[in-house]
Amino acid sequence: MSPLLEVSNIRKSFGSLHANRDISFTVNAGEVLAILGENGAGKTTLMNIIFGHYLADEGTVQCAGRELRRGDPRAAIDAGIGMVHQHFTLAENLTVLENTLIGTQSLWRPMLSTGDARRKLFTLADQFGLEINPDGYVNQMSVGEKQRLEILKTLFNDCRLLILDEPTASLTPQESNGLFKSIRKMVSSGLGVIIISHKLNEIIKISDRIIVLRAGETVGSVRTADANKRQLGEMIVGQKISRPVRRSSRMFAPKIELENICTRKSKSQVANLKNIDLTVRGGEIMGVVGVAGNGQQSLAEVLSGHGRPTSGKVIIKGVKALEYTPMSFMEAGVAYIPEDRNNDGIVGDMSVWENAVLTETGNADLVGRMAMVRTSRCRSTAEKICSANDVRFQSINQPARLLSGGNIQKLLIGRWFARAPEIIVACQPSRGLDEGAISGVHRSLLAARSGGAAVVLISEDLDEILALSDNIIVMYDGYGSAAFENRNVDIATLGMMMAGDGFHAV
Repeated sequence: MSPLLEVSNIRKSFGSLHANRDISFTVNAGEVLAILGENGAGKTTLMNIIFGHYLADEGTVQCAGRELRRGDPRAAIDAGIGMVHQHFTLAENLTVLENTLIGTQSLWRPMLSTGDARRKLFTLADQFGLEINPDGYVNQMSVGEKQRLEILKTLFNDCRLLILDEPTASLTPQESNGLFKSIRKMVSSGLGVIIISHKLNEIIKISDRIIVLRAGETVGSVRTADANKRQLGEMIVGQKISRPVRRSSRMFAPKIELENICTRKSKSQVANLKNIDLTVRGGEIMGVVGVAGNGQQSLAEVLSGHGRPTSGKVIIKGVKALEYTPMSFMEAGVAYIPEDRNNDGIVGDMSVWENAVLTETGNADLVGRMAMVRTSRCRSTAEKICSANDVRFQSINQPARLLSGGNIQKLLIGRWFARAPEIIVACQPSRGLDEGAISGVHRSLLAARSGGAAVVLISEDLDEILALSDNIIVMYDGYGSAAFENRNVDIATLGMMMAGDGFHAV
């Protein structure tokens, strides 16, 4: 029996950067293949070649024994290949149902036929435990809800080979388990799955076979039953790695306080905050958890000056905030690592070096009189930031949107930490990063904590929350729980509170 997918001798370069070098592998029907690698190792490039978004320099892709037309996504879709991209491919001004139907019906129809589609979408949502409103507009959805839509949209097309690029980045442990159960059901009926994830626990849990890429080349292949987390981590980075350990440290006076904060819903704020009280001291990491859409984004916007509360007050280093703007909060020592790094973190068409110094318009060493940018100094500063944070690129002059998701994240983190902020609002800081990069981010957050900074860590990675946080609050429907110490707390308990079971608002 021939493989469902056969990739042979794929090569792809972008100028002098060799993204893929002679990569070959197969995926069988009824199999889950995991592809691991560092950020920039070539994983997403390879998937885009399979799906037809990129044209390979050399090599072939066959599905069910038939060679796919190169560089043609329609050929891949018609062959039964579906892909959930790491970066969303949604029409923001359309509804969930309209996004699902894009490309499935003729443009000559006077109107969309939605009855059967609505029923099918409800069935899939119920099957996967991914609650979603078919009539909700995408531009009013959180990042987590958009991820759910991407998964449902792909499953809607009845594909035979499903490619999942970081599919559980925004899901709770319970939702991830539900997704894995559904994947197993599909696999048992003959579906083939390729999954890319940096969550090694999930890869070991769901996959049958693993291949590892490094610098665009295949450096290892192993049956999952024979693999362990440490071995995979070392294969990915090429050396031994270890996550930093949080140790007890001295706490100082409060750096940022929220008193009875309320907000109004808007396009950017999915859940309105309701009487939030929060105090974060210097030398403390406050972990914030919750299912996407329960107020974490609104909280981050208030803490960083991107959102104005309708009532209550924000106190920064003992002084009540009077102006709610990103610049005023930044000048007060606040750094903001946003959840949506592509839309809120970078300007995609600006160069890597321009994005690296984007926060430094008030720095006289980099910007002179009449707002004249000192280009050579800016590039030198950017190179130092990128080098210190292992940001990998073809050219520092290339548009930042061409960086991999993980490298964009490392650029953002490096940019903010170079300012030595006193208050750090970090939303999903390690999402999409490899094991080595995650260790680096965690070390940076713990170092900032040791230096007296106050850190608000908003993350849906509960392992990350438990590893780094001194205290934790849970968000549910815009309310916040009382902060509790990170002692004898387990993932199951947090997951239940996130779902509203046992949750008690302050």
